[in-house]
Amino acid sequence: MSTVVLHQPVSRTALTPPPHGPALSLDTARPGSVPIPNKHLPYCPPGPAPGPSQQTPATPPASPPSKNASLQTLSLLHPAENHTKVSDTPPIYSINAVTLVAATNELASEQFPDPKHVFPWLHGLHAENQVQLAFFIARRRALRNTPKCFRAITIVKVGGDITRSRLKGAITADEILDLDDARDVTFLDIDPRDGFSVRNFQIQATKMAMVSDIVVYGDDTAEEDEVNELAEKIAIAQGTWRVKNSNGNGDAPIYNTFVLSSSFEEIENNHPDMVAIDSQGQATGRVMDFFQWERREMCNMSKASEIANNVWLGPTPDSLLCPPSDDDPAFDIFIEASDLAQAPDIHTLKRVGELSHSAPQHLEFPSSGSIVPQTHGKSASDPLELMCQWMQKMANPRTTPESSDDEENDSDGDIQMKMLHPQARKILIHCTDGYTESTLLALAYFMYAEQIPVHEAWLRLHCEKGRNFFAYPSDVAILASLQPRLVPTLPLTSRGRSHAARDEPTWLSRIDGSLPSRILPYMYLGNLGHANNPELLKAMGIKRILSVGEPVNWTKGQIDSWGAKNLLFVDRVQDNGVDPLTKDFERCLDFIGKGKLDASATLVHCRVGVSRSATICIAEVMASLGLSFPRAYCFVRARRLNVIIQPHLRFAYELLKWDEVCQQKRGERVKRELEWATIAREIAAMNRPYAAR
Repeated sequence: MSTVVLHQPVSRTALTPPPHGPALSLDTARPGSVPIPNKHLPYCPPGPAPGPSQQTPATPPASPPSKNASLQTLSLLHPAENHTKVSDTPPIYSINAVTLVAATNELASEQFPDPKHVFPWLHGLHAENQVQLAFFIARRRALRNTPKCFRAITIVKVGGDITRSRLKGAITADEILDLDDARDVTFLDIDPRDGFSVRNFQIQATKMAMVSDIVVYGDDTAEEDEVNELAEKIAIAQGTWRVKNSNGNGDAPIYNTFVLSSSFEEIENNHPDMVAIDSQGQATGRVMDFFQWERREMCNMSKASEIANNVWLGPTPDSLLCPPSDDDPAFDIFIEASDLAQAPDIHTLKRVGELSHSAPQHLEFPSSGSIVPQTHGKSASDPLELMCQWMQKMANPRTTPESSDDEENDSDGDIQMKMLHPQARKILIHCTDGYTESTLLALAYFMYAEQIPVHEAWLRLHCEKGRNFFAYPSDVAILASLQPRLVPTLPLTSRGRSHAARDEPTWLSRIDGSLPSRILPYMYLGNLGHANNPELLKAMGIKRILSVGEPVNWTKGQIDSWGAKNLLFVDRVQDNGVDPLTKDFERCLDFIGKGKLDASATLVHCRVGVSRSATICIAEVMASLGLSFPRAYCFVRARRLNVIIQPHLRFAYELLKWDEVCQQKRGERVKRELEWATIAREIAAMNRPYAAR
């Protein structure tokens, strides 16, 4: 027999170091902008650098490359002489809102350069970073040069406050400029000086600003002199950059600085699609916001649902992130699972039970991963067992009062209480994300209510009840040890163990608490450990395995029982920022699609389940649901339980190119919802709270 003992929460510290470079100043400062609890950034091994004999083909572009693919592109802002010049030294030009909107729309409709023209430059190649240079440049030194195929548009707001009056994609000057020397302003030296990384999302806004025409604007409180002064600094930085990158022959591309002559009020009134945050500091909803979209997808995934009669499981109610609907039940009792909570005693449970008929009552219970099993005598009380008994009585009360008000427990340890109001209570087990901290209590109650063993509860809660959940290894031990108490109806062996425990499937002892993450009904995302547990996958209804760069370690008998046609291995793809994946998108998605037609699910995995396999899953979501890359990224990120997906820079760039392919296949005009610099900047800002832990 066992009981639960509180202990300090397990460490959830990120394994990836925080990004280098200046602090990002965007959405993490907004009220309520906090990371989803308990997720972490796992370490993704990059694999070896490809040698000359290992080079893989370059990623194909969405359309055949032109012979001038490496030349500077044109835009409505170039040549700048087509616009009003407001300063000669340095040169600064003026445009109005109509021109800015037209220029950004035109840019969004231009196909992005092929990845082979912009990588590894986008990774960050500092002259002093020998590790990064040796990995990427050993094969071809010319790859270090700044690409000439970009002409982006960077919008900079005066004043440093982008929590209000923010245009789409706008950033602050200190994100791209070194302002320490007012007379010699330069772009920030953003490339990391040491270490190796293929996930330098935090440097992309600055790198793209270097190859951008830059538009400066202010809100309606900004003075014209302020705007002009910042524009002058930016123009000086562009001139310095041009000299540095001309190699003495003046061949560096020319990028220009513009000031926006239209007021912010005019843009709000006439061009609302360009406004991300209005003059009052409110998000307009017209510009895709990673933070809000991920929360929306998290709410969709973990929306409260009934797991047993009158007992529901879901996220902590939040009217801002997850507006209530008319179909939502009115809960009588809220039980929040929390790392800091203590298990309620019997007196608290009785009091809450007697009060819950008049107004909703709130309780806390220790979270998953914060309690451990301990052996004890048969008569000792167990908080988890006690909680399950009490919840059962609240959700399914007897129609007559209990026989005694004086005793707290009968001979079997059950709770005794006078049911003055015997109507059933609706109970919500909840935590912030709807699954991580509440899993232990939910699984325990599901076992108790349904009188089923732990392995059956594990499968039924996920497959039958449609719930995603993440448990810790300690949770597995707790539920297994408490099974005789929670499910007393199971027959016991002569040694006191239940038949269910004796006959539990082999897959249960091989899981660390997590299941593969259900991204779509027919597609799961997981790691190599999940893939090497074929009995678990088969029990979950997963009948096809797509291995991206990491083969499964199965016996011949296991392979034969699954059938070779249900296994696909994508070889020669390391997580190294060099090996492309676009060339494999079509066959991977065809493989997943065949499983969908057969009404079977496919597990997509690599080693960790966050980069290579996540890239394939994002590509499938884009193709099947018609979502843009930013929205598909958040869709998968919300559904990858316990860890943060992190396709590296090249994979993310390839997915932005795949967006073009998907739009063309749907017969749509190509148009990016967000530009590369904005996407990378938002990803860096979303990941930063986890990396800093």
